[in-house]
Amino acid sequence: MLDINKALSNPLHYENDPEGNLSDLPQWSPQYANHLAALEGLTLTDEHWEVIYHLRERYRLHGNHDSARDVMHDLEAHFGDSHGRAHLYQLFPLGPVGQASRLAGLPMPPHTHDLSFGSMM
Repeated sequence: MLDINKALSNPLHYENDPEGNLSDLPQWSPQYANHLAALEGLTLTDEHWEVIYHLRERYRLHGNHDSARDVMHDLEAHFGDSHGRAHLYQLFPLGPVGQASRLAGLPMPPHTHDLSFGSMM
């Protein structure tokens, strides 16, 4: 968890929180997302960008109140019509909610790291 007292005393030190999410949403850029994706072995395609921008718009409109399960259902409704959930996992192999949110520069929705949710193993 981000130590707010340390972040206030030295804001440049806390560009990312300990989980790798941007602490300040305006720092995000498509170049930053491409950089993160490359570190994770991904090359972002138009399909990736549709999901990323959808998540950013969803966050702008609704905040981070929905659970990871709700976000996944929303992604399936918008992007799973022809290919289903498995296609979202092909796009984001580390998890459509977690990995896509991280690449979108967004905080993780609640319960994203719950091992009983979204595991393909």
